[in-house]
Amino acid sequence: MNTSNIRPTESELAILRVLWREKASTVRAVNEQLNRLSPNKEIGYTTTLKLMQIMHTKGLLSREKQGKLHIYSPVFSEEETQQQLLNKLVDSAFQGSAMKLVMQALGNRRSTPEELAEIRDFLDSLEE
Repeated sequence: MNTSNIRPTESELAILRVLWREKASTVRAVNEQLNRLSPNKEIGYTTTLKLMQIMHTKGLLSREKQGKLHIYSPVFSEEETQQQLLNKLVDSAFQGSAMKLVMQALGNRRSTPEELAEIRDFLDSLEE
């Protein structure tokens, strides 16, 4: 499967964030992490299990059997997923214009002086 097929939902992204941090995990451990991260909204074990099974079918997760346990791992890195999601956003919402995306992002959110300095450094590196 190539990265152009990466299309995780918000719930799937929450699971991926746990797995990117942990590298590999059981459904139970992922479910516990999700509930720690969202204490106001209890996420049931069977919900997490079903989502992870769907993600495995979609090719977002790999699964390895260790005894009675299934250990899940992300197929794509966080960077690959972010890049693919960003490409889709730029193409669909900004007609392929990275400039429009950047202008919209910087115009809608207050950036810290440190963030602006990093952006300037990055732009300078692109020009070199």
